[in-house]
Amino acid sequence: MNVASPQSQSPDIVIIGSGIGGSTIAAGLASSGAQILILEAGDHLPDRPENRDPRAIFQRGFFRPDESWYDADGKAFNPGNYYNVGGNSKFYGAVLTRYRAEDFAEMQHLEGVSPAWPFAYEELEPWYGKAEALYQVRGTSGEDPTEPHHSTPYGFPPVPDEEPIAALRKRLHGAGVHPFSLPLGVDIDKWMSHGKTPWDAHPNSFNGKMDAETTALAEALQHGNIRLQTNSRVTRLETATDGKSIVGVHYVRDGKTTVIKPKLVILSAGAVQSAVLLLRSANSNNPAGLANRSDQVGRNFMNHNLSAVIGFDPRFRNDSIYQKTFGFNDFYLSDGQGGAPLGNVQLLGRISGPVLKSDLKLVPEWLLNQFCNHTVDFLAMSEDVPKPESRVRVDGDRIILQWVRSNWPAHQKLVAQIKSVLRVAGFPLVLSKAFDRKTPSHQCGTVRMGSDPAQAPLDVYCRAFDHPNLFVVDAAFLPTSAAVNPALTIAAQALRVADHIIAKDLA
Repeated sequence: MNVASPQSQSPDIVIIGSGIGGSTIAAGLASSGAQILILEAGDHLPDRPENRDPRAIFQRGFFRPDESWYDADGKAFNPGNYYNVGGNSKFYGAVLTRYRAEDFAEMQHLEGVSPAWPFAYEELEPWYGKAEALYQVRGTSGEDPTEPHHSTPYGFPPVPDEEPIAALRKRLHGAGVHPFSLPLGVDIDKWMSHGKTPWDAHPNSFNGKMDAETTALAEALQHGNIRLQTNSRVTRLETATDGKSIVGVHYVRDGKTTVIKPKLVILSAGAVQSAVLLLRSANSNNPAGLANRSDQVGRNFMNHNLSAVIGFDPRFRNDSIYQKTFGFNDFYLSDGQGGAPLGNVQLLGRISGPVLKSDLKLVPEWLLNQFCNHTVDFLAMSEDVPKPESRVRVDGDRIILQWVRSNWPAHQKLVAQIKSVLRVAGFPLVLSKAFDRKTPSHQCGTVRMGSDPAQAPLDVYCRAFDHPNLFVVDAAFLPTSAAVNPALTIAAQALRVADHIIAKDLA
């Protein structure tokens, strides 16, 4: 492989990755005037027929990466992580929910304790509002009893329920729960004008979904000081001879290795890949990997406990297209009877025969479609409590994902509660299926932030304790997973960190 010399004019800042964390911090830093280069391992997703084809997505795995990771027993599996501009957000359900205020404090679960954050909800609250504005979130306040304080209103009304979903919302009210409109980053008119499909799991090519590329990155790239370079996979971070400052970023593009020497490095490759890069950058001064004095890099991997819960009622006719407009949190802070918290419930993107066919290969698709005409599909989401033994490791070129599930009993109770609610609401048959490790499922942790360098690799502004010019700004910094989609929390913290960098590092 050819190795190029360092570029004669290295940027002030290199951002590694263009997902929610990388794109959002780029938008936050755009006004600083610093020369910023975003290195993205993948390329732009084109607008192609497969984007709206459920058979391509669910049955053929058209967009899945051509790589394998390994579990703790050495068994290979194909991970559901994507390498493209915008990262996994290109495929996400666009639910942009704030953590509840209680999620920032220590929380006792049925199995384990979710530790307190190093700061309270109030510290992040203004940045949540800025992130909601950047991602053009559609929502409404006051429907969810667990909702934390908002100092700024949503800029757009919520995505409307389709007729059968509006009727379902009323049925669930009657069953005793409190449905609320999901905060969504979707321009529904624009999305539907490009095809009558759900957006959940369907890749977006500037078709109305507010992902990292279409909002934060688009905003950042309006500034001449920010540049995106695709197909550039970072392989190693190089430190100074004392092992402290990062002095080189090594990446491969078109078979050629290049080294650039920025003043600041922001690692935003995702919870797994950010940890992998730090571990693979080990040197004589940092034999366990960079930022790893605490031995916590790669540890505390969390992956929400998720299940699909499908209610069937032969009298219920569901001809909705996108479906995913409300959820309920009646079991979020407790089990409804004063017990430990269970989690969040939200509608899934509409499940159809082609989607079910990916799991039920022997059942005719027409029969599955007939079944889906009378079903409604929910997602049960429970917190995965951080454990040091749940971790990402590297073994040569192999990525080892040693995910140790936690708090599973609470998730089973949540699924049982949803089934009970749906039966009361008139669905005589309710089925459920847990998600496995092949699904991204909101991976987080691995390079957590904290106040004590003996316990956490990062400080409260995501700066590595061991390396003053290295920040990790993606799902890896999350100390806890809570039980809601993490995208908005990552974006809010990214904006907060950008403000801190402008004040402390670029002043």
